Amino acid sequence: MLASNTDLRLSNNQLDVAPEEENLGLRVSLHANIIERLEEDGLMFEMERFELHPHVQGYVRAYLLEQDIRKSDYDIGQLVAELLDEMVGFGPVQALLDDPAVDDILINGARQVFVERGGLLERVPLRFINDQHVLRVIRRMIAPLGRRIDESSPMVDARLPDGSRINAIIPPLSIDGPCLSIRKFKPEALTIEDLIRGGALNAAMSQFLADCVAGRFNILISGSTGSGKTTLLNILSQNIGRRERVVTIEDAAELQLRNGHVVRLETRPPNSEGQGEVMPRELLKNALRMRPDRIVLGESRGAEVLDMLQAMNTGHQGSMSTVHANSARDSLVRLEMMVTLSGFNASDLLIKQIIATSLDMIIQVARLPDGKRVITDVVEVQDLADGQIRTQPLFRYDAGRDQFESLNGLSVGLSQKQARYRGC
Repeated sequence: MLASNTDLRLSNNQLDVAPEEENLGLRVSLHANIIERLEEDGLMFEMERFELHPHVQGYVRAYLLEQDIRKSDYDIGQLVAELLDEMVGFGPVQALLDDPAVDDILINGARQVFVERGGLLERVPLRFINDQHVLRVIRRMIAPLGRRIDESSPMVDARLPDGSRINAIIPPLSIDGPCLSIRKFKPEALTIEDLIRGGALNAAMSQFLADCVAGRFNILISGSTGSGKTTLLNILSQNIGRRERVVTIEDAAELQLRNGHVVRLETRPPNSEGQGEVMPRELLKNALRMRPDRIVLGESRGAEVLDMLQAMNTGHQGSMSTVHANSARDSLVRLEMMVTLSGFNASDLLIKQIIATSLDMIIQVARLPDGKRVITDVVEVQDLADGQIRTQPLFRYDAGRDQFESLNGLSVGLSQKQARYRGC
């Protein structure tokens, strides 16, 4: 209800997120009054925003006149927009959802709202009336999805119809009130040229990675939260041949593959009775029966890793996935840990052997302190030697000089594989 249509990009020392209580009180009473009048006039049902606008504007002017409130003290256009957001949108969140510059929206209770723009988090001058107001917005978001959130089920992870991902958690699990996180979906996928212009990589790396995808290398993209793993996966997938059948598996469908023959699978959370959950591992096993040329696993984070590695090693070359890790070496350790936790009864040496023979390449991405996202390392996974997975760095980002360095060429085996699939 308190979303502003004005520019919200204020620095922390300019920020005043707590409006005067009397102003907030006016908005609450105004909202209740307008809703009552709309219901009395039968205007609340099956009306679009543009149809409601003139009615709401008239009611706002009438209310201010009845209460002897000076119109000059308030921006009537903003008041009308806030009311419409409450009635046909998502309240204070709506203006942020409509702002193309905003990538993430983070709500920590009624009084703290943050957004990410250009890779940087900043607090914005918005607030909700109270915790119940936040909860109403969350429930409005998830109701069309057939999901619910309450004390018996205080967490929810879902995808909005526009593709945006939302996660909500409420008391008693969240101590300071309901928390809502929204990762906005970008309808127009970035291209490799966008990444080059943004300094995420250079032209030589771009061509090399395109050749690796076309050459059906098994690739793991590693990085921290928000570093751009899914974005890079989307872009690299554009080099998959149009005759290849690709099956994607995700918790919430974000990938925008455009090679023409894509089957998209999405996990399913349990229902209110705790039944019906479908995990990534189940989808991956099913995908193997769907005659895929490649499998793209949105994120490797559990027991499905073992099945993914086996798929990479048994005829599904060119498969790709992402993993949360701070370095290429850390990503290998994480894979080992997840395979172990999958219940696979094998020695550490065998697990390392499976990883070494399945993966061809690790691409490490990072978000720098200034918000810039870059590919920091491209590493070839070679083989197992002396009980350790051998790797060879191919490209590296030099932060001090803000330059990308080419370090080594591919090993002979991978060079031959690349040439073979390129028809050289």
